[in-house]
Amino acid sequence: MQKVCSPYFDPEFDSLSERINGPTCRVSIDNDSLEDCTVVKIDSVNKQGLLLEVVQVLTDVNLTITKGYISSDAGWFMDVFHVKDDGGNKLTDQKVINYIQQGIGAKSPITTSNVKTLTPNLHESSHPAGPTAIEMTGTDRPGLFSEISAALADLHCNVVEAHAWSHNARLACVVYISVDDSPINGHHLAAIEHHLTTVLRATAASKEGGTTNRQEAKTAAGLPEGTTTVVERRLHQLLVSVRDFDGPTTPMMTWRQEADEDDQRNMCHVWVDSCDEKGYSIVTIKCRDRKRLMFDTVCTLTDMQYVIFHASVDTHQGYALQEYFIRHVDGRALNTESEKERVIKCLEAAIERRVSEGIRLELCANNRVGLLSDITRVLRESGLIVVRADIATQGEKAMNAFYVRDISGNTIDVEFLEVIKREIEPIHLAFKNEPLLMTPPSSPGRSRFSISDMFKCQIERFSHNFVTIKGGSFDKKVENN
Repeated sequence: MQKVCSPYFDPEFDSLSERINGPTCRVSIDNDSLEDCTVVKIDSVNKQGLLLEVVQVLTDVNLTITKGYISSDAGWFMDVFHVKDDGGNKLTDQKVINYIQQGIGAKSPITTSNVKTLTPNLHESSHPAGPTAIEMTGTDRPGLFSEISAALADLHCNVVEAHAWSHNARLACVVYISVDDSPINGHHLAAIEHHLTTVLRATAASKEGGTTNRQEAKTAAGLPEGTTTVVERRLHQLLVSVRDFDGPTTPMMTWRQEADEDDQRNMCHVWVDSCDEKGYSIVTIKCRDRKRLMFDTVCTLTDMQYVIFHASVDTHQGYALQEYFIRHVDGRALNTESEKERVIKCLEAAIERRVSEGIRLELCANNRVGLLSDITRVLRESGLIVVRADIATQGEKAMNAFYVRDISGNTIDVEFLEVIKREIEPIHLAFKNEPLLMTPPSSPGRSRFSISDMFKCQIERFSHNFVTIKGGSFDKKVENN
């Protein structure tokens, strides 16, 4: 009998490099260096999109990034972030700390099951196959989200989770649905997609004489299960696909205008410079600070196929300054004015999409088929426009959050909301006029760190003692621009 031999593979061979050279990713959580925030340090082998992965993990657990210093030259990635929790305090929850340490540099993607105990607005599927994701884009119109909700109710679809953004007369929506707590077969799914597409195309058909731009109305199934930031990234991509950045933008302001002007809350400024000696393009963003701002900007640059080599993020008295040193994935800088203009427009749109002015309505009720349709119908009949929506389920309860505006542009008073509250009983309704942008500063403060100044000195300082760096040009730039 012939003897067959096969080569031996050491099962620990894959970890040999790590055992010799140390781990490929080190995450440090430091609560001792600073009094008012936690310092998160990451040292890792670099790869495309790693910065977005890090920011996504921090955003998933609702941390606010007040400062950030990033460098990824020579194949190594070094990050330092100053973060605070939802209450503005240091990070002390050990579950959150463990999630950050395990999530950054993880070999497998973080999914809902990994983080559902930390972010309660995520759904938990009631059947093994999980809910079906349908994504929609179209030309927005008053009442469109209500029409979509009614269409899903007519098709006996239970909305497990939904997220919708409206910006520059465009709507993007991602909905997770189930039917009788069982997987949806292909025939039924095709009928759902056809019905929703008909609803979405109604506006385009009336405006274009019966023709519909393919990018303005589409549905698609199969968005993979993930955390909230996975869906939010997809919403950014969907709105870019229908070119919401080309629409009539929100009035933007320069930093020379007075702080008491009516449109000051919308102040944002983005521009692109060149760093010829290093071959980078420098993207600078100055705007009002808000939650998830860095995620939105890093997500946009990454999806536009730009690599962020160095960056600094700073916040001061309600303002944010972000600087990114970037190249395209093919190694070139931004050479043409049209390319620079597109980057500027896309970043401005990404910043504006999440800024929902108006009233935030929070509703809680036992989940059932048609619940979302009933709620949005009442809002539509009351003359309110939904500009953003986040719907989730927790057990048998449906948690709904809507940002609404009056269709005529009038101020929504409390008495009017009380009438709506009585009309939708027994659904619990809470409301608040929640400013998503922070209060303007009364006067400029002391100067802050800027990556542009650091590049003029020594780029090596990225790898040493980030926490103790002081000085810079944050307020100088505010005054000079």
